[in-house]
Parts: sequence; C-alpha cells; structure tokens
Amino acid sequence: MCGIAGFYQSSFNYLKDGIWENRLIKMKQSINHRGPDDNDIYLRTHIGLAHTRLSIIDLECGKQPMKCCYNGKSGVICYNGEIYNYPELRAVLMARGASFRTDSDTEVILMGYLMYGTSFFQSLNGIFAFAIYDETTDELIIARDHLGVKPLFYQEMATSFVFGSEPKALFAYGILPYLNADSFREVLGLGPAKTPGNGVYSGMKELLAGSYMIIKPSPGNDCYKTETHFYWKLAPREITDSYEDASEKVYYLINDAIKKQMISDIPICTFMSGGLDSSLVSAICARNLAVDDKTLTTFSFDFVDNNINFKSNDFQSTLDRPFVDIMKNHIKSNHYYLECNNETQADYLLKAVDARDFPCMADVESSLLYFCSLVSKQVKVALTGECADEIFCGYPWFHKKELMQHNNFPWSYDFDARTVFLKDEIKELLDLENYSRAAYETTMSNAPVLTSDSPDEKMHKQTTYLNVVWFMQTLLSRMDRTSMYSGLEARVPFADYRILEYVYNLPWEYKCHDGIHKSLLVETGKNLLPDEVLYRKKSPYPKTYDLSYEKLLADRLRSTLQNEKSALRDFVDLDKVYTFLDSPKDYGKPWYGQLMAGPQMIGYFLQLDYWLSKCHYKL
Repeated sequence: MCGIAGFYQSSFNYLKDGIWENRLIKMKQSINHRGPDDNDIYLRTHIGLAHTRLSIIDLECGKQPMKCCYNGKSGVICYNGEIYNYPELRAVLMARGASFRTDSDTEVILMGYLMYGTSFFQSLNGIFAFAIYDETTDELIIARDHLGVKPLFYQEMATSFVFGSEPKALFAYGILPYLNADSFREVLGLGPAKTPGNGVYSGMKELLAGSYMIIKPSPGNDCYKTETHFYWKLAPREITDSYEDASEKVYYLINDAIKKQMISDIPICTFMSGGLDSSLVSAICARNLAVDDKTLTTFSFDFVDNNINFKSNDFQSTLDRPFVDIMKNHIKSNHYYLECNNETQADYLLKAVDARDFPCMADVESSLLYFCSLVSKQVKVALTGECADEIFCGYPWFHKKELMQHNNFPWSYDFDARTVFLKDEIKELLDLENYSRAAYETTMSNAPVLTSDSPDEKMHKQTTYLNVVWFMQTLLSRMDRTSMYSGLEARVPFADYRILEYVYNLPWEYKCHDGIHKSLLVETGKNLLPDEVLYRKKSPYPKTYDLSYEKLLADRLRSTLQNEKSALRDFVDLDKVYTFLDSPKDYGKPWYGQLMAGPQMIGYFLQLDYWLSKCHYKL
C-alpha cells in the first residue's frame, strides 16, 4: 500500500525551473506516512509523479514510479493498492507476449495498459488508485477501484492538473484549503459523510469509484483537457438462483475474496470484534494459514473500564470481549487485546482530522487511529470485516420501514440534532436539511433497479445502493486514513465488486431468510463459527460508556469557545452550546449511524474548530 501524487500539463516544461522538483518532493513528503519504506519521484517535461511505498509484494523489485515498454510504447506508473488477481493476469499477459522484470502487481497494471489500453482496467480485482503517464501519447490516466476503497483527489487548475492520495498532497503543491458555502453544507449537513466526488474544499474533487480520467494535450490555448469514463458500474440484473444455490455462490465468493486478499510477502493479521463479519474473515484466514502450519494473529479493540461502565441499548446490546474470547479459542489465534483510555481518544480527535483532512467520525475515528498505530508496530497487513452490513443488509434501517420514511438519509434524519448548536442565521443561510434531502433523492433516483421489481424489492435495492454509495464510503475512508496514517494496510474482503454485483441483485427474501438478518452470511458461517457468534445480534464498533469521557469533551469544548479567536464562534450559538453541554446526553439515540450520539457530536465540533483553523473561508 502506498501514496501517490503528481501534476500534469502539456504546454509547459517542468524541467526549466527547480521549483517543480521541490514541489514534487513536498507532495511526496506530505503523504510519506502512507508508505514509509521507500519513495521516489519522476519528473519530465509535462509530468511530475511522486510515490511513497509500503512494501507488501515483491519487496526488492517493486520500486515506483515504475517504467515499462511494450511494442514501441512506453509508460510510467505510480500506484496505491493491491491487485488480488494479478498472478492470473500476469500469466495471461505472458501467454500473449509480455515479459516481466518484477513479480509485482504494479508491473502487471502498466503492462496490461500498454497492451490493451484502458479496457484492461475492467480485468482488475483489487483496491487501487493509480496514475499512468503514457510517454507515447503524452497523456495522464488516473483510475480508482470499483468500490472506492482507495482514495484519489484532484484539482483542475488553470496551469496544471494536480492529484494525490489525500488532500494534503494538493496543499503541499501550493493549493490553499479554501471553503465555500457548499463546503459547510457538506460538513454540517452530511458529515462525516460527503457527496461522492465532492472534495469539500473549493475546487477540489475526488475521482468517483469505478472510473478513470484521461488528461491529455489540448490543441488550443488550454494547458490540457480531460475526459472521464466508467469502466464499471453496478447494474441491475435478474437472478433466478434458488436460495440454496445463492448460498453456495455467496460462500464461494466470500472464501475466494478472502483467500485472494491474504496474498502478501509479509505476515497478515485480522481485526476480530467477535461479531459475525470480522469473525468470519478471521475463521477463513485461520483455516487457510493452518494448511501451512501457520497461526493467525488477531486484534480486538475496547475501552478502559468498559466492562464496568457498559450499558446495553438498542444499537449496542452486548460487549465484544466475551465473543472475542470464544473466537480466539475457536480458531486458536495469537490474539492481542488493545484498549484505549479517555485522554488518548480525546487527544487523538485532532490527529484524526490531520489524518483525514476533514472533520470525521469523532472518537469512532480517533480511537481506531490509535489502535492502528499499535497494530502497525507488529504487523503491516490487516483484513477487516468492513462493508458486510452495507452489502448484506445488516443495519436497522434495512429492517425498519419507518426509518426509510423520512425522505432523507436513514442514518442521519434528525436535523434538530444536527443544528442544535448552530446560529439561526447560519441555519437559514445553509439550508442544511434541503441540501441533504436533495443528495438523498438524487441517489435514490439513480439506484439500479429492474422495471419488473416490486415496490418492496425496489425500496430494498435503493436502500442498499444508498448505503454502498454513502455510508460505506464513509467507513472506507475512515479505514483507509486511520490505517495508512500509521503505515498499516487494511484490506476489506467484503468490498469485492463480484460479491456486491451478485448479492445486490438477489431477492430481499434471501437476505433476510426466515427473518434472520444477513442470512446469506450466516449460511456461509455455518461449520466455521460457534453458534454464539453466528447468531449474535449485530453490535457496531465499540465506544466508551464512561461518563467522564463526555465531561472531558464538554470541558474541552467550553475552553475552546472561550477563546475569542475560535473559528467555531462564527457558526454556533454559545447559549445553545452551553445548554446542551449542561444536559444529559442520550447514548442510545445517534445523530449519525449507530455510533455517533451526544458525546460524539461534541467531539465532532471540536474537530470542526480545529479544521476551520487550518482553512480559509468567508461566509
């Protein structure tokens, strides 16, 4: 796993002035955390590419940027990700005349492009964001994986096209973090989610999942022109498989995805919470490693004294620890229990903003950032259970129709909670609820459905699409930034586009068969997991239930707002904030998803203040 960055334009010579090499080096340094093992740059007349490497496959020869030649054509690539089917693709390319200097998946991508052009992207199964400079045509091509696991931001400037794995790479180029009204609508009305393709900062965008962009010379006075294409989109199709056949197909796809994603030249681990999703990934990994007499390393996360402070609620009914104990004994893993205390997760709130470049999921993100920093000291590759709930319909809003009747995002429909701090004039100016509703309605109308779908089937497909496009992207961004900030590669086997394509188009009755939530996953887990874990009620990522944590955040927010230079004072009504801080918080009622209730909202506004101090804006 790596970090990439660069710039392009066709009517200027970047070699004329040393400033461009220095700028490229600064971009590389800004994302060095994504790949601390190696780094390099490629600078030519019209192009600059930078790469930082976390060595996972072909440790000796996988250096980037990498150049290849084929049949009179040549190109250079910098790439972030893993191609899980690269051994098969490599064999196919070799059978058709390709020769390789390395054993890396990087060379397979570039060679495939040189032989087949952008049509080769359809063949890739993996998580990736890459940039290819075609030396023959003087074109830059950037691409992103099917489901958007790996990030790629860009900005079209008058003088250059600039891109990077994270916004901070663009800032290192010299782009300033300007905000406009829509920036605030994103972070206040949708956050910690954001509109697909929206970079939040003024003028910045994120390449859409499943797409690629060609940046090419312009015959006129422009420095370049761009074209965006999709090599993959989720499409509706009719599947007539029986429930038994569908269960077998899902079993195969999950096992194949996990086995493929275990590929590594260094040891791997899993995050194991004792829930169905992560336990299934861990059990299959452990079984595959046992063939070679190897033991899987697993990690679980919790909070100091949660065994004392925990209170069951509708969203989190049980602690993880008893189920982790069951699983680590069941698969005989080498297990590590990691804990975070109040001060650490509060201190990491601002580090999480540095990692994400945006306000994010408060302590849900800051604690994971801390945990990843501990895991990375022992292992560099981790498989997780992310994305199963979005694809296999595990969240409450899939099963409670009333949550889908608000004509807005079911995980964030309570706008009274979202606007409780804000000044009246800010609420009127930004009109957050209508902004959110418009985004919701656009996504729902774009959901791939069949004309033959019943109203109920259509609603469930729309809900799945809504979750994949929005909620899943938020969690994938969280997973990428928190892991890569510590040089840890997190893999998400359930985010295999083949799994999504198949499960999305199965009848709803298969996904909740006999009233069992995520029944297809349960079928896959039979004979792999103990019944206590297999039928455990869904429990999300853990959080602290220590009331002193809430008090710690409240004190920090009061202290922040007492500073007259606080940017947050431009947006919040101080009396409203203080009234909220003096009132008891509801740990069971979230304002975003199942995880972010009152304490997390306080943390989010602390993050917002810190973020605004780094930005330029004018309301």
